Amino acid sequence: MPADPCPRSAQPTAKAPRKKPITVDRITDAALEVVATEGYDALTIRRVAAVLGTGPSSLYAHIATKDDIDDLLIGRLYAAVVLPEPDPAAWRAQLLGVYSQIRDLYLDYPGVSRAALATVPTNRETLRVGEGILAILLADGVAPRPAGWARDAMSLYVSAYALEQSLVRQRRRHQDQEWVLSHEELLDRFSALPAEEFPQTRRHAAELISGTGHDRFEFTLGLLMDNLRPESG
Repeated sequence: MPADPCPRSAQPTAKAPRKKPITVDRITDAALEVVATEGYDALTIRRVAAVLGTGPSSLYAHIATKDDIDDLLIGRLYAAVVLPEPDPAAWRAQLLGVYSQIRDLYLDYPGVSRAALATVPTNRETLRVGEGILAILLADGVAPRPAGWARDAMSLYVSAYALEQSLVRQRRRHQDQEWVLSHEELLDRFSALPAEEFPQTRRHAAELISGTGHDRFEFTLGLLMDNLRPESG
């Protein structure tokens, strides 16, 4: 019987599939996947590493802390924001349009707006959007300091609004409800309050619970805008 021309010990072995390199984009993709499927509370460096099929130490060449992931997340979302050419005649509509885009991006990823709170943005896309908002305000003649403070206040409100909406989604019993309780339940509860203690709440219960969340979103941004005035002189 002829000798095996390629003894078993010399048989070529199949190479293990080459792992994709860890990159900032892959880290951001994995972080968004965690938030989209498990919520922002589940987002940790260890969880992101697990999604990438590696250990946490593999990520440290690109990030140092969870704050870095937060910055990447907001930067990725803000990359989708379309900024208008500043128009003094349409500045209110332009601001509302930009902040509505940010609101909707936050709402796509439950709780992700927490990543924008109490952080200093360094991502270029986040800074790009901040620059665009500032340009809209300055084009209307608002002085730099009130423009900057107003931008911070409106951004804070949008983040808080989106966070509350994500919590409402978790707590409401029916997915088609706007609030945790239905309007009918709220109206019944307010109307049943003792009249001597809560006369105004009882009398105006329907008005107090009127409007959708987005109606109230536009109303609140409008209140902030109403106090902005062009710089005199």
